[in-house]
Amino acid sequence: MSEYHIPVLLKECIEGLDIKKNGVYFDLTFGGGGHSAEILSQLGPQGKLFGFDQDEDAVQNILKDERFEFIRSNFKYHSRFYKYYGISRLDGVLADLGISSYQIDEASRGFSIRYDADLDMRMNQKGSFTAADLLNTYSEQDLIKILYEYGEVKNSRKLSKGIVEVRKRQKFKSIKSFLNFLSSFEQGRSEQYRAKVFQALRIEVNDEMGALKAMLRDLEKILSVGSRVVVISYHSLEDRLVKRLFKTGNIEGKIYKDTFGNNLNPYRQITKRVVVPDENELKLNRRSRSAKLRIAEYVGLENKVK
Repeated sequence: MSEYHIPVLLKECIEGLDIKKNGVYFDLTFGGGGHSAEILSQLGPQGKLFGFDQDEDAVQNILKDERFEFIRSNFKYHSRFYKYYGISRLDGVLADLGISSYQIDEASRGFSIRYDADLDMRMNQKGSFTAADLLNTYSEQDLIKILYEYGEVKNSRKLSKGIVEVRKRQKFKSIKSFLNFLSSFEQGRSEQYRAKVFQALRIEVNDEMGALKAMLRDLEKILSVGSRVVVISYHSLEDRLVKRLFKTGNIEGKIYKDTFGNNLNPYRQITKRVVVPDENELKLNRRSRSAKLRIAEYVGLENKVK
């Protein structure tokens, strides 16, 4: 297994899954296989684990274990494979959202402000839409929207106007040239500002919020009563959706009640408060810095805890 990254909140995730020896589990963000390897270590001979990842580089980390099945796919399609493999029950789902340390550190992928490369940022290399395409084709209003919503870039209007003006003369192609352009707009710490802009571009290029919404909405199609759902998020947009789902049963956060006034929420929150890494993990793993863990149990509507 190559070193993608140290698994974030590994102990807490495994405890949250409450693994059954012969259970069936989905790791929706396989990556380097760190979480998957630990899940397999606790499964018995009849247990089964399915690992999902759309990144072709993750293939090199496939675990050689007959109880493991790798599925190269965006996790938003998870329910299709539940049917395809004829799974009768699912005991737990794990999703470690965001970008891996490997993807950041691999210069050619174009995710990092530390290296010069093409403005790529595709998590799925089979996709054709890159960060350069976004910068060179999006309207000024669309640029404002994604920079403000996905990166919380405060001067998104000024920056978007600048992008549109510059690309009339020279198309954006490389990270280095784009960073040189950004230097005229930076507010506060330059590294932090650049990271926010890159986060916004990455989220849009990969439709991360659309994929997350689809994945969360479809969980009820695959969960069994007693299933555990464990999700690690890294920014407020992700965490807000997960929090709403576990608290109300839907990602919109709407509270629905039956005729007796009981909340129609099929989830029971295991973590009443968000779980964050301790100081020891923060020292060892830079990716843990903004991690937030939430865990819930699927109880269904008939068996829900009132």
